[in-house]
Amino acid sequence: METRGAAAVSLMNQIDKYLLTVVLPLIVAFSLIEAVVLSRKHAYDWRAAGVSVLDLVTRIATQIFVPASIATPFIIWAMQHQLTKIALDGWLPILALFIGQEFCYYWFHRAAHRVRWFWCNHAVHHSPNELNLSAAYRIGILSKFSGTALFFVPLVWIGFPPKIVFQLLTLNLLYQFWIHATWIPKLGPLEYVLNTPSAHRVHHAANLEYLDANYGGALIVFDRLFGTYRAERNNVAIRYGLVVPMTSYNPLRVEFDQWLKLGRDLLSARSLRAFVGYFVMPPGWRADGEHETTDAMRAKATLHAPTAEPPTASPLDSTPNKPEWQRANSL
Repeated sequence: METRGAAAVSLMNQIDKYLLTVVLPLIVAFSLIEAVVLSRKHAYDWRAAGVSVLDLVTRIATQIFVPASIATPFIIWAMQHQLTKIALDGWLPILALFIGQEFCYYWFHRAAHRVRWFWCNHAVHHSPNELNLSAAYRIGILSKFSGTALFFVPLVWIGFPPKIVFQLLTLNLLYQFWIHATWIPKLGPLEYVLNTPSAHRVHHAANLEYLDANYGGALIVFDRLFGTYRAERNNVAIRYGLVVPMTSYNPLRVEFDQWLKLGRDLLSARSLRAFVGYFVMPPGWRADGEHETTDAMRAKATLHAPTAEPPTASPLDSTPNKPEWQRANSL
């Protein structure tokens, strides 16, 4: 078993090199090909794509030159107090790790939308106002600072090798590259199990009816189990990006805007409740009760909803657009 475990870790080290030297250049190349094709059909935001490439390069440099994160002490503790040692020497433990990783990813992603501290970094991923393949690798450079890895510590504590746990997370994110394409239609029965381009279009939508939905990584089953699944509706034109759109192409503004806003709110806090609330409550939470959270906006929309048939798009959406696959000149 020990030999098989060591072989698995060695294989993951080889995957590390392959991802860096082969897969990442291919990802950028595929996104560039998509950009060229889409730009022949309609306006394409090349400047936004450039910001995404810069985010990717900076994030890789951070991963290489800043090996530790705020989660590192917790990972070390989990390694020292593992309940058992799980060898990935058969399909059953590999399947268990995959499902466990999907479960942890779901809760990380849900927290990244519902807890402001985690949202500060994750908002970078949602900042593009167009959804395309280049948006897939704009993830935010401060994931180590924000503590993304904390959500996967339980898998290490249970007994899975930490190297493989976090490499599987990398593969999960790699899977999600293709689901950022707007030109891929719904995929029939696969929509019930997998996180698909259709499900992920909903996740990236700023429409009020779509906010805070579809958190899954490779699977969509936990969204269905925990009530956060929303299906894409053909009669709702999607506006991508943040509720308050990011209009700047300054990479510093894109990366740090949410952090600066959090800092200003913390400095304005007049009580411990307000100070802690700005950290852990959903984005838009206010100490004075004038909340602009998703729940608060939906409550206001319901209160002021007309008695006639409701509109198919949120009144917040000034520049909605159809998915590429629904356009007359689809790929």
